[in-house]
Amino acid sequence: MQKKKIVVAVTGASGAIYAKVLLQKLQTISQIEVAVVMSENAKDIWKFELGNEDYEKMPFIFYDVKNYYAPFASGSSSYEALVICPCSMGTLARIANGVSDSLITRAADVMLKERRKLICMVRETPYNLVHINNMKSVTEAGGIICPATPSFYSLPKTFDEMAATVIDRVISLLGIDISTYRWGE
Repeated sequence: MQKKKIVVAVTGASGAIYAKVLLQKLQTISQIEVAVVMSENAKDIWKFELGNEDYEKMPFIFYDVKNYYAPFASGSSSYEALVICPCSMGTLARIANGVSDSLITRAADVMLKERRKLICMVRETPYNLVHINNMKSVTEAGGIICPATPSFYSLPKTFDEMAATVIDRVISLLGIDISTYRWGE
C-alpha cells in the first residue's frame, strides 16, 4: 500500500504548540509520508513560545521556504494534502488572492488548482472583515478553514492535550483514522 503524502507548512503566527503536537502525532502514523516547510518567522516563534528548536529533531524532510524545486510545488507531484499549522492571516491573504511568493503559498495554490486538500489552521482573534473575506475566498476555492479553537469537553489537563483537541480534528480531516475523544462515543 502506497503511503499518503502530506505537506505540513508552519507560518509565523502564534501557536507553535499546534505545529509541535501535529508533527509529533504524524510521527506515530506509519501510513503517511510527511514533508515540512517552515517560514523564518515560524522558526523564531517556535523558539520564543516553546523555548527550543526541537523541530530540527523531527524525522521529516524539511524544505526551505524559497525552494520552488520541492516536489509539492508542482501539480504533477503525488502529495495529497497541505496543512498550514498555524496559518497566519498574511499567509491566508496571499493564498486567497493567488499570490505565490513562497513555497508555502505556492503549495497552497497547487492544492487548490489540483482540487486536493488544503487545511488552513488559522490563528488570530478577533477576526476583521478582511480576514473573514479571505477565509470565505479560500473556502470557495476548495480549502478548509479550521480555526485553532480548542475544545474542552474532553477535559484536557495540559497545553499539549488542549492543542491535541484541534490537531486530532485536523488529522481526521486528512482522512486518517486516529484514536481520539469523540463526543458521545
